[in-house]
Amino acid sequence: MSEERNAIPLILTGVGSIIVTVGALWYYGYLHFAKPEDALLLQDFTMLKTVPGEDYKVSLEPAAQVAQCAEGVLVLFDTQQKGLSGVLVDSRKRAVRCVGADTPQQVR
Repeated sequence: MSEERNAIPLILTGVGSIIVTVGALWYYGYLHFAKPEDALLLQDFTMLKTVPGEDYKVSLEPAAQVAQCAEGVLVLFDTQQKGLSGVLVDSRKRAVRCVGADTPQQVR
């Protein structure tokens, strides 16, 4: 009882499953295709916690990014790659807020 099985539907099902899985992961943000413009997102930033009475050391050379408060959130601009900017967020994609800076108001 030798049956010949058609493999084409199995192959198409496998390829379709992979395409749907990758599409769903990309849609919900679990998969990101990096572009050169996204390089600022991929750089590591570390916060140095200051403790009263304890010294800390930082480099005298400034970073390639500058920060500005825009509409209450901290926006980073890259000085080496013109036009590259982004909002500083934490590991849960929550924007880092600015305090004590004047935020632009809508003109009426």
